[in-house]
Amino acid sequence: MDFNFPLLLVLAVFITGIIALIDRLFLLPRRRAAVTRLKEQGGGSDAVDSAISEVSKEPAVVETAKSIFPVLLFVLVVRSFLFEPFQIPSGSMIPTLEVGDFILVNKYDYGLRLPVIGTKVLSVDDPERGDVMVFKQPGQEHINFIKRVIGLPGDVIRYQGKRVSVNDELLPEEFVAQLSDQRSIYRLYTEGKPGEEYEIRKELTSNDYRAEGEWVVPEGMYFVMGDNRDRSNDSRYWGFVPEANIVGKAVYIWMHWPSWTQLPNFKNNGSIN
Repeated sequence: MDFNFPLLLVLAVFITGIIALIDRLFLLPRRRAAVTRLKEQGGGSDAVDSAISEVSKEPAVVETAKSIFPVLLFVLVVRSFLFEPFQIPSGSMIPTLEVGDFILVNKYDYGLRLPVIGTKVLSVDDPERGDVMVFKQPGQEHINFIKRVIGLPGDVIRYQGKRVSVNDELLPEEFVAQLSDQRSIYRLYTEGKPGEEYEIRKELTSNDYRAEGEWVVPEGMYFVMGDNRDRSNDSRYWGFVPEANIVGKAVYIWMHWPSWTQLPNFKNNGSIN
């Protein structure tokens, strides 16, 4: 999670692009001039033809840079402005997302941003309540988090007794099932208005009163929570997500690969609700 791939990608595009440009402006004319001189000296002989072939060759570093620059530029554009892949490292979004899910994040729904620095250059839409959003953790911007948007700017959010209310209205909730795993007994619920429901998980053996409280979401900020309500480090503990920290909207699961000792599979493939 600390690996700054966007920065390395930008540097790679810049360096290969500069090498290709230097070749175009300076090295290529020199090679062409050398070929012209050799031809004037008596082209057609084996020795001269061999010399022409030698001087017209691109240096290996130039050839490599020119071949990979378009590929790197394409990846940079797609990754920065269209879709970016992420892997889910924790269980904070269970049951919606499992550890090892590989997802695609829509980078343009919330506006186009410059790579690395994140400055917005074009506004499109704003996050909506219920969206699953990837963002940089406030105070630790080198770490990407993924949570569900619960509160928009100006909303009053209350979390008490494991129920969420927005502007004094409880979010609709419906019991789905009671299950258990090696760690705990838990219940699954659907939460949200009709047509906008998503599943959440609540532990029966956990009751963290530190998570309870009331928050007024400031302008330019968002209140987020994990769907695994009792096992999520979110806005209930560290506050709001600034608009500047937004990375994009999680839209699709394209692969599940829980560990290197297991084969990847596609059992969770589908849109993210």
